[in-house]
Amino acid sequence: MRLDKFLAESAIGSRKKVREYIKEGSVKVNGEVIIEPAIEIDENSDIVEYLSEIVVYTGKVYYMFHKPAGCITAKTDAVNKTVFDYFDNTSVKGVFHVGRLDKDTEGLLLLTNDGEFEHKVMHPKKHVEKTYFFWALGSLDEADKNQLEQGICIGQDKEIMTKPAKIEVDKFGLYKDFKHEFESENISSTHHSQLVVSGYLTISEGRKHQVKRMLKAVGCYVVYLKRISIGGLTLDETLEKGSHRPLTEREILKVLA
Repeated sequence: MRLDKFLAESAIGSRKKVREYIKEGSVKVNGEVIIEPAIEIDENSDIVEYLSEIVVYTGKVYYMFHKPAGCITAKTDAVNKTVFDYFDNTSVKGVFHVGRLDKDTEGLLLLTNDGEFEHKVMHPKKHVEKTYFFWALGSLDEADKNQLEQGICIGQDKEIMTKPAKIEVDKFGLYKDFKHEFESENISSTHHSQLVVSGYLTISEGRKHQVKRMLKAVGCYVVYLKRISIGGLTLDETLEKGSHRPLTEREILKVLA
């Protein structure tokens, strides 16, 4: 295994950072200072030290996290609670989130220390699908659904249209009939006659606030949003909000299926 990969997968830092540490002379292999990041080592027998401390190889880790609304997808924040505040510090050393969810969005979030995995999930050319469940003010007719499925403009003139999406309407009607199914501070209790619609939107890209912007483009204002799947992996609904667990090997493969 390459030395820089060994260090990155042992939570010392990102591949970029550990290359810097190596070149600075902060890393030893079997007592000898090594300054070449690409040198091959045996992770099972060689003794690797960083700043004179022996590095224990942890390997790649992958977590499924059920993100609650109200926390932000970031490592640290001076004001808001972050997704990492739900983890024990030792379990996420060197771990980063794969993509982001808005503060008010809940659902499936993946975390890992595997940069290659993150690239495969997030790079636009990989076309990994993400499915979201939503409640929105407004309604969706066939013309609206066709626009979403064919691609729709969600920004300024120079911004390219979205890629084709998949849309499935679940429920629709008056707010008074469905207010028991979701909570929203965006709807006044006096607006019982407000039209609402719920459904599932599947996209294969990840622009900022994309789901909300797509639905807004067809006259719907999202008041509740939850990501339920990434690739072939569906959120484990037995996992309580704010909880996490490791992915199984089969689940890791499902993400990229």
